Amino acid sequence: MRYFTLDEFDSPDLPGSGAFMQQEFLNLLDAARGYAEVPFRINSGFRTQDRNKAVGGSVQSSHLTGWAADISATTSNRRWLIIEALIYVGFNRIGVADTFVHVDMDPAKAHNCLWLY
Repeated sequence: MRYFTLDEFDSPDLPGSGAFMQQEFLNLLDAARGYAEVPFRINSGFRTQDRNKAVGGSVQSSHLTGWAADISATTSNRRWLIIEALIYVGFNRIGVADTFVHVDMDPAKAHNCLWLY
């Protein structure tokens, strides 16, 4: 990866767990980061069951299997740049919140989805 290190995706309660991220997902996210030309700060990558429960994540969260990340985005312009880049490189599962953008490519879930938190 050009723009990320695996530790950026670690669950806070399990150092080194960024290694559980799916390589296909990381490659596409790295491409999106390059297209956006702005830093992507990862709020949440891989999550352990305990961490997922602590943050109120879904029991079927794609973070549990390494197919998802939440990217910090605290302004409307930053959200636009991130979402534009994610769509450009081929992501088609995106969630938008006031302070972050969720992206995943979980093969077990429906595609072409956009939602709000």
